[in-house]
Amino acid sequence: MSAPAPWQQRVLDRALASLAEGRLGHALLLCGPPHMGKRDVAAALARRLLCASPGADGLACGQCRGCQLLAAGTHPDLREVGFIPTEKGDKLRSEIIVDQMRELGQWFSLTPQMGGAQVAVIDPAHALNPSASNALLKTLEEPSRDRYLLLVTEEPGRLPATIRSRCQRLEFRTPPRAEAEAWLAGQGIGPQAAARALDAARGHPGLAAAWLADDSLALRTAVLAGLAAVADGRRTPVELAAEWLSDEQGALRLRFAAEAVLDGLAHRLAAARDPGLTVPADLQKLSAWFDAVNRLRGQLAVPGLRHDLVLAGLLLEWRSMSMDSKSMRAGR
Repeated sequence: MSAPAPWQQRVLDRALASLAEGRLGHALLLCGPPHMGKRDVAAALARRLLCASPGADGLACGQCRGCQLLAAGTHPDLREVGFIPTEKGDKLRSEIIVDQMRELGQWFSLTPQMGGAQVAVIDPAHALNPSASNALLKTLEEPSRDRYLLLVTEEPGRLPATIRSRCQRLEFRTPPRAEAEAWLAGQGIGPQAAARALDAARGHPGLAAAWLADDSLALRTAVLAGLAAVADGRRTPVELAAEWLSDEQGALRLRFAAEAVLDGLAHRLAAARDPGLTVPADLQKLSAWFDAVNRLRGQLAVPGLRHDLVLAGLLLEWRSMSMDSKSMRAGR
């Protein structure tokens, strides 16, 4: 990978220190929010574990036969597990299945071809279905020397406790604001854009950079404008619901809508003017609305449900709350 971000380097340094001291677990859980570089750190750690002549810095040398094979993508003692095609072969599965874990267990039982370690990377680990999790548990219960399993996930809570308890946890955390700003500046992002993106991403620099790169912040602005238009009666809930779900950006729009409520509440509690969206006054109803929007986000992948009707109902409720709030302010 390129030069690690500071928060990535901290996680990698902890893992390398544990390795040098003989304390590195055979199963590692690399977890944290999306866009934190978990897979990059897993790759750097895999390179080190498979390197025959690591450098004084504890990293892979990049020159030995193992490093050359890794660079070419042909190292026989590295196994990467992710989504595989369906039986029809027309698309990828949405979960990791039991056959993949059984094959992995059999592979771990073989002698490493290069005479060193074996390393498997499962990404995303939270996509393991129940049968696959049970099969993986058998492998975890019978660890072998120089066999390493790296589980990469942004949702560790979806993994069974029996798996999590057998893993050494490497957690990626959002860095301090100053560090995030400095890193974004190093990516060529100006201070104003960085501040705006970090505010939207709640201090998450990787997500802020991603949203700046794909213009998601413009989508966020449109979501706030849409909510305001529904509240003012300039757009109908049905119309806006259809627009929000018209493409694959629906989940992100719902995220922005839910977080707009949090931002509005935070500004209200701080007695400051909300620069993004004025939220209704009923905190209990807002909390329920926030929860309902997030539930809908999780349901978008479920086929056969009328997500548009659910969203239209939520937007209608938003307009009703907004109108009630305006009436209360006018009556004062």
